[in-house]
Amino acid sequence: MSGHNKWAKIKHTKGKNDAARGRIFTRLIKEITVAARMGGGDENGNPRLRKAIQDARGQNMPASNIDRAIKKGTGELEGVNYEEVSYEGYGAGGAALIVDVVTDNKNRAVSEIRHTFSKYNGTMAASGAVAWMFEKKGIITVHTGGKSEDDLTMIALEAGAEDIKYDPEMSDILTAPAEFDAVREKLTQLGIKIEEANVGMYPKNTQKLEGKDAEQTLRLVEMLEENDDVQHVYSNFDIDDEVMSKAQAA
Repeated sequence: MSGHNKWAKIKHTKGKNDAARGRIFTRLIKEITVAARMGGGDENGNPRLRKAIQDARGQNMPASNIDRAIKKGTGELEGVNYEEVSYEGYGAGGAALIVDVVTDNKNRAVSEIRHTFSKYNGTMAASGAVAWMFEKKGIITVHTGGKSEDDLTMIALEAGAEDIKYDPEMSDILTAPAEFDAVREKLTQLGIKIEEANVGMYPKNTQKLEGKDAEQTLRLVEMLEENDDVQHVYSNFDIDDEVMSKAQAA
């Protein structure tokens, strides 16, 4: 999706402020806790936990925070009971959105998310309404680093990727979910700088947005991602570089 790697650039810039880093830590702690609860506290036997720990270390999270989150997940320490749920909807101009949530209060979460959709001219939809527009993929967003599309494609294929969505600054490398860990590790060994990586929902086709629809949808995505209960937002928007650049500067 043209919008995915461009939005990653915006998040990279805005993620340097303290408030954004605090939200990143909150999401990572939730993910570690849920992963440990679902698959146990041994990262060697729990791929989801292993990735969550790697992501936390990549954000310089203290080891003591990671250890507490694991123990809360396994029940060794008292903790919050988090639930995972996904919501679907449309932004202004018809862009599809999937919002992954980890929360200790689903009523609060859905109320806040519905309010955010409404505020930016979007609407929530029934489960399954937009999910069919996406497919589950390993999504590895990398810094292109001056490489040509041909060169980066060769590197990605050598690492075992399925496809690449090229951008001169940040590109998306796509994998089968089962190959995600191996491809990410190989890319790192090949010296590719990874901005973000997860197994998530990638759009089969994109929705072109312009003008006010584009601005409102970008604002909707940004406000959803500022919600502490929201782990990931996936969308199929395609927005011109000029509008994306204005959002990056805002």
